[in-house]
Amino acid sequence: MDYSFSAPTAMEFKALYDETGWADWTLDHFERALSGSWVVCTVRDDAGRLIGMGRLISDGALHAFVTEMIVTEQARGAGIGAEVLARLVDEARRRGVNDLQLFAANGRAAFYERHGFERRPDGGPGMDVVGVR
Repeated sequence: MDYSFSAPTAMEFKALYDETGWADWTLDHFERALSGSWVVCTVRDDAGRLIGMGRLISDGALHAFVTEMIVTEQARGAGIGAEVLARLVDEARRRGVNDLQLFAANGRAAFYERHGFERRPDGGPGMDVVGVR
């Protein structure tokens, strides 16, 4: 496995989404998402194929947000997601940002808890916008 902080192409990013069934967005969406990333950690198999990634979005000073923690179905269970997450956290801290936040997908909170994240209390801050105006 080859881990790096080199962003994938927008086409590779879209292919990863398509393969895992996350969403069906245009290539332009993925180009814009990558251009707005602070840190991108990728993992490629021995053939150079993108099999996982994670991104950080940040102001570069106070806060960073973990997003797009995604690993292909065939590569899950091998510790790839854990390694990507650890590298993202380490890189944020190396850059001086210690407040890292995320939204865990349904059923995935335990993964993040095993790696140092805590659930917000029921009365804690944090909300999602629903619907489209």
